[in-house]
Amino acid sequence: MKIVGVSACTVGIAHTYLAQQKLEDAAKKAGDQVKIETQGTIGVENELTQQEIDEADIIILAVDVKISGEERFAGKKKVKVSTEVAIKSPNKLIAKLHELAGK
Repeated sequence: MKIVGVSACTVGIAHTYLAQQKLEDAAKKAGDQVKIETQGTIGVENELTQQEIDEADIIILAVDVKISGEERFAGKKKVKVSTEVAIKSPNKLIAKLHELAGK
């Protein structure tokens, strides 16, 4: 399955990158292709291309704040959770994405 998403926390430092790492590790463990864009204090990193978004089976938004570019995901299946959920329960979250995507 192909998963793309965004992580962003209120401060834009630790939780943004922890959520990214936990989601990527859990998705890879499940055999998925994954790319998580971060929106932190230093701006957007690991930016998703429109092609990556179009090819994704599902979108994960692990965010605690309003993100820029959310309209890019219009029409796609997406799940929005807090960064805390992504950090504390990444394997359960990836399993839930599989259920929702029917994969």
